[in-house]
Amino acid sequence: MANALTAIRLLLVLPFAYFMARADRGSAIFALVAWVVALITDFLDGPVARRRGTVTAFSGTFDHTSDFLFVVSGLYAGALRGAFPWMLPFLITAAFAQYVTDSYWIHRHTKLRPSTLGRYNGILYFVPSIMDILIRIGLNFLQPLLRVLVWLLVLTTLVSMIQRLTLRRLPEQLSSRPPEK
Repeated sequence: MANALTAIRLLLVLPFAYFMARADRGSAIFALVAWVVALITDFLDGPVARRRGTVTAFSGTFDHTSDFLFVVSGLYAGALRGAFPWMLPFLITAAFAQYVTDSYWIHRHTKLRPSTLGRYNGILYFVPSIMDILIRIGLNFLQPLLRVLVWLLVLTTLVSMIQRLTLRRLPEQLSSRPPEK
């Protein structure tokens, strides 16, 4: 059941991207519906999996991958329209690739290795799309806030990637060194 909820989000990727690529109000309304359904499925899939005892490494990776594809499809489509700088979806793509590579291939974990900043970024990556949708519907006062949020996410994504490269490995490196005299 939880994976079915996650699959719904995955099925929304292309329609969401299509409606995010279009500037008209009607497309914004369809994008809003897709965004709300995606958010509901994202809120529900974890609790359903825990309640049913179906939490697995696969389901976690499937959930994160579906979130990633949904978010970046909307951001790339919005960037195509000029609503977002190309840097944001590009960095999110690079950060996700780093997350997967670091978890499975570098550290050889059986599930994704989270970070606190990465978790908050992952939640906040949903926000620029909804702000853009609301702006296209007519809430133009959100435009300056969207600009600030997007550049804040660029910054925090870079910080998260640097942390994953350096700070996250430091305790492991220190523990493998012989004690200093």
